[in-house]
Amino acid sequence: MNAVFFFSAAASILALALICLFLLANGLPAIGKIGPIAFLMGKEWRPSDIPPSFGILPMIAGSLCVTAGAIVIGVPIGILTAVFLARVCPRVFYRVVKPAVDLLAGVPSVVYGFFGMAAIVPFTGNSILSACILLGVMILPTVIVISESAIRAVPDQYYEGARALGAGRYRAVFAVELPAAKSGILAAVVLSVGRAVGETMAVIMVAGNQARMPVSLLKGARTLTANIVIEMGYAAELHREALIATGVVLFVFILLINLSFSALTGRRK
Repeated sequence: MNAVFFFSAAASILALALICLFLLANGLPAIGKIGPIAFLMGKEWRPSDIPPSFGILPMIAGSLCVTAGAIVIGVPIGILTAVFLARVCPRVFYRVVKPAVDLLAGVPSVVYGFFGMAAIVPFTGNSILSACILLGVMILPTVIVISESAIRAVPDQYYEGARALGAGRYRAVFAVELPAAKSGILAAVVLSVGRAVGETMAVIMVAGNQARMPVSLLKGARTLTANIVIEMGYAAELHREALIATGVVLFVFILLINLSFSALTGRRK
């Protein structure tokens, strides 16, 4: 069994190493040809021009805006829902709400995209705001499930001690239990950020996909993932390499988020 466990862990590490190797081997040469400053800070993405322009700053800004909006919408609702399920929800009602949350996590992203086109886009248009609202809904299962587990993992003595000292029911939950479950809740936030940054299909269907700098929540934008998916099918040569380099930037972005979370939790411990 030790050999089985070691092989499983080694396979995971090998898969990650191969992904890193592929991205770096195919993406870094393109960044070198285009120029790091021109690639990362350029505001024009026009691969068909002569000479072509491969600036991904609009996509970086679009990804950040969409992700930030999804976090602002989804995280507070998710945490409050987790508190409700863990400490307030009646058992009979819990049997209905909990499976519904789990089912929400299994809905394909393209179905979310159709929902966004039918229920959100008519009011807000193909815009950043539409993508923020839709992604805010999509990250709810991640935030709710992990936050609820973190809250339930807090020893009951914390809550009982706070009540014994005179704290009300909700004060004991929000002032004592939530701070004690902070690491788990931060993990939920980080995973939801990863889900929002990496989401592609639903964003393509509602965000407008305009490769320009975001100027308003009601205007369209294009994210890093959408840029790769939309153009990879017909890209060739330097254009294709630039799209892979976009994947490198996305990979580094996710890596920095995870490292920041690890450093934050380590310092708090």
